[in-house]
Amino acid sequence: IEELCQKREELCRQIQQEEEEKQRLQSEVRQLTERLARVNENLARKIASRNEFDRTIAETEAAYLKILESSQTLLSVLKREAGNLTKATASEQKSSGGKES
Repeated sequence: IEELCQKREELCRQIQQEEEEKQRLQSEVRQLTERLARVNENLARKIASRNEFDRTIAETEAAYLKILESSQTLLSVLKREAGNLTKATASEQKSSGGKES
């Protein structure tokens, strides 16, 4: 009987140790779960911010390209008109014989 009581006590001690280990592990799991939730929230916010940056960059690049295209068109028109004015001035000077009024 004494040997059985000793075995029972040893078994109770092991059960107690494992219950403590279980509690410790459950606490760690709860902490890690909370930490994971915070990391996921932060990650979601950062991904949304990155997507907003990407959208803003794309819109800005598109607007810049439109401005560049418009300025090139304006430059072409200006050059053409400057050429026309030069020709008109040259024609006018020829027709007036270079005389000043």
